[in-house]
Amino acid sequence: MAQQVAVIGGGSSGLTCIKCCLDEGLEPVCFESSDDIGGLWRFKENPESDRASIYHSVIINTSKEMMCFSDFPIPAHFPNYMHNSYIMDYFHMYADHFQLRPYIRLQTKVLNVSPRPDFAQTGQWDIETEDRNGKKEKHVFDAVLVCTGHHCHPHLPLKDFPGIDTFKGKYFHSRDYKTSDEWRNKRVVVIGIGNSGGDIAVELSRVTKQVFLSTRRGSWVLNRVGTNGLPVDIIWSRAFRMIQSILPFGFLCNVAEKRLNERFNHSLYGLKPKHRLLSQHPLVNDDLPNRIISGTIKVKPNVREFRGSSVIFDDSTVEDNIDLVVFATGYTFSFPFLQRDVISVTENKTRLYKYVFPPGLERPTLAIIGLIQPLGAIMPISEMQARWATRVFKENLTCTQKLHE
Repeated sequence: MAQQVAVIGGGSSGLTCIKCCLDEGLEPVCFESSDDIGGLWRFKENPESDRASIYHSVIINTSKEMMCFSDFPIPAHFPNYMHNSYIMDYFHMYADHFQLRPYIRLQTKVLNVSPRPDFAQTGQWDIETEDRNGKKEKHVFDAVLVCTGHHCHPHLPLKDFPGIDTFKGKYFHSRDYKTSDEWRNKRVVVIGIGNSGGDIAVELSRVTKQVFLSTRRGSWVLNRVGTNGLPVDIIWSRAFRMIQSILPFGFLCNVAEKRLNERFNHSLYGLKPKHRLLSQHPLVNDDLPNRIISGTIKVKPNVREFRGSSVIFDDSTVEDNIDLVVFATGYTFSFPFLQRDVISVTENKTRLYKYVFPPGLERPTLAIIGLIQPLGAIMPISEMQARWATRVFKENLTCTQKLHE
């Protein structure tokens, strides 16, 4: 009988985990709490509790050539940078091609994952689930792959914004933003200059009276289209693969930052960050410089406080009659179904061996897949993590079987 592996989550990481299990002769059972696969990339008008949620216009920031799984290229007629609907089409094609659907249990939530009493000998796990009708079941699995991502729980640090309780307009996290329709001719503040903050500010600036983009630290801004019209991530990947091993980090940053500033001067636009380009995620946004230079977006420093419908910034400037504040302030992740002695999260950080295995387990039969923020697409990395984890599982399970023979 094949050894059973629980896969928690049916997004991009969960799908490749199912396939890797099958490749290694393991029997996967994927528990997906929603009514479809796709995870982060599945648009829904009304956000679901404890689930990732995107806005209608989201386009991926990595090209299809760099984000596809190694054994299933994205169709040639799909655009290089895909709208979320294309990404969902690709995931469905992937699931159908490799016949993954029979192993996926939709609308099934994982309530608890705990090591069995004889875990030191067997490495097995007790898992409790609940289906859409409220029916609970208990299962025993030989290994577990956790693929729940890190965009589920919005980080809304209201305590860092004095006077927010006096604000007369509307405010919400970027997770709850869907379209710009209701904000025509309004005055809006977007707090945060990650990719969501940049996208939302640009989209709102096309219909609102004014958008103010508030940032504490600025950001390097990349556009999707590179030299000769090629996707910029392909160009950068080729260049840095060849030279990053022989040239100093600072020199590489200097060259790349100079190229970016030739397109537009980050200092002049109020966006120059203190960190180097290759130290943190850049902002990928083709339109932001054009919206800034046209005045529809004004870059502001951090928000100091709120007073009624007014917003005071750290440079002491004041903007009155603000109708909406969008907090593009990121996310926190957690594993509510796992005990703290299995894996603990402190200040949005956790310890994982090679970003995959909790280091304190007596048996390496639980792996976290896709909990990483690379300078590029997550899909190929999740695939490599899944390959490694399933091979570790297979070796461990084989050894366990031999011990009990």
